[in-house]
Amino acid sequence: RENLSQRELEVLTLVARGLTNKEIAQRLFISDKTARNHVTSCLEKLHANDRTEAATTAIARGLIRIAE
Repeated sequence: RENLSQRELEVLTLVARGLTNKEIAQRLFISDKTARNHVTSCLEKLHANDRTEAATTAIARGLIRIAE
């Protein structure tokens, strides 16, 4: 699981759905800064260069699923 927390997996799922940090924060009832910190942590743990790479890596590894 790449040592991602449950919250980080939630954030990645929302990133993969195209939400901004502000939208993620509102959806999860956290601050914008906390959402940004979770995204940054995901990038580091997945060795990704950007949000898109993190999301596609997580999907490819079966860490998250995007409902259709």
